[in-house]
Amino acid sequence: MRGALALLATAALVAACDQQADAPADATATTIPEELQQGELPARPAAEAGLGTPMAERVATLGLLNKRNNVSQDLELRPGEQQRVGDVIVRLQACERTAPWEMPKETGGFVQVLVKERGTEDNFRKVFSGWLFKNSPSLNVVEHPIYDVWIKDCVMDFPGEEDAPNRATTSGNAAAG
Repeated sequence: MRGALALLATAALVAACDQQADAPADATATTIPEELQQGELPARPAAEAGLGTPMAERVATLGLLNKRNNVSQDLELRPGEQQRVGDVIVRLQACERTAPWEMPKETGGFVQVLVKERGTEDNFRKVFSGWLFKNSPSLNVVEHPIYDVWIKDCVMDFPGEEDAPNRATTSGNAAAG
């Protein structure tokens, strides 16, 4: 009896897989919305965004290094903002960090880097567009001979995080100092 049940279950599983394989190929094809083709991220309402601080209220700290003169500086940007420093423009489209209860801890930001082309007045070329990760910087690297950009932090809160012990000591130390 067990053998027959196992054979029946296997046959049902194979039939279900065959039905999924027969699905039309164009069922998954979609068109890219126009607002995404232009490099803009659509704004999501806070209720749809899920847990944590709404995207518009987050603040990312990015590091920018000019390898030519070994000068580095921190840039604080909100998603959707950009900052020009000399011949480079850094844009932040999004920033995220894992919730306090998730492991491993990670902080990331979707960044675009544009560099002024030599011999032009204000013609910038996009040299990088992608996610940068604080704890895994080698996953995606800004490959440019002069400029390097990396994510340092994404300030955002999660529900219940204000009760965490490390936050209480941080705010206590700030009040004492």
